[in-house]
Amino acid sequence: MTAPHLIVNDLSVSMEGRELLHGLSFELEPGGRLGLIGGSGSGKTLTALAIAGLLPENARVSGSIRVRLSGERGDESDGGSGGGSGGGSGGGPDGEHELVGLPDREFAALRGDLIGMVFQEPKTALNPLRRLGRQMTESLALHYALTRRQRREAALRLAARVGLSDPERMVRAYPHEVSGGQRQRAAIAAAISANPGLLLADEPTTALDVTVQRGVLRLFRELTETDACSLLFITHNLAVMAEVVDRVLVLDAGRIVEQGAVADILTAPAHPVTRQLIDAAASEAGMAQPGREAREARESRESREAREGREGRETREERG
Repeated sequence: MTAPHLIVNDLSVSMEGRELLHGLSFELEPGGRLGLIGGSGSGKTLTALAIAGLLPENARVSGSIRVRLSGERGDESDGGSGGGSGGGSGGGPDGEHELVGLPDREFAALRGDLIGMVFQEPKTALNPLRRLGRQMTESLALHYALTRRQRREAALRLAARVGLSDPERMVRAYPHEVSGGQRQRAAIAAAISANPGLLLADEPTTALDVTVQRGVLRLFRELTETDACSLLFITHNLAVMAEVVDRVLVLDAGRIVEQGAVADILTAPAHPVTRQLIDAAASEAGMAQPGREAREARESRESREAREGREGRETREERG
């Protein structure tokens, strides 16, 4: 499946008579990487849950969330079997799906195949009583008829794809038998198993130490580049955001207060809320200048991507 064009228009969410999101409108282009940032209670996670169709039953949603598809990706390299999911407005791989008001059964058909989600704490997202390999391929098995052998092979490919060392051991392990970083990689494997076109990541590195965090961020970049999926990345950490996304939306009390290219937002913030977030991060990290750490992370990523691009071209030339 190709990466979809996500179009959110005038999205509002209310619970128990209180409006929590107020008319959000934004787009995520196919293959794009968009960040949502804001303080606690700003509506970041609520926005992702609305897109994924995972809001509580008492939530009232208005506005529009559309995913526009055009064609399919090639053969899936991570165990997926390809193909569109069907349900929703437009149907099929070529068309448009309106997610607001979509019946649960039809949304379930899209989830995993079209939309994958990585949660903040893998220890709670993973079932402690099931082996990692089974959980990595759960979404895949829901969408495609797999034999036991095919499912195991898919689990091994996914484990290798997300950088888990010793895949044979990892697919047999239970969540409590591996580290936090390994659990998060397993959770990412579960989210991408059916090769979704849109990946939602809600604070996926918060519980990880800095070294492990860098590896997970690198994995997200690789997934968007090699698998051509779109990424909506939620975080409160400005330096982390600069490592992954290209554009950013700043949320405050359920409203978008600023948006633009990540480098512009972090180095020349226009809204007081954005400046407060940067100053808070600077104070916490002991940074001399607000936004410096994020800017340096961004420059480092761009330099690394340019170097990897050159190395890739040189390898192709040698093979040619």
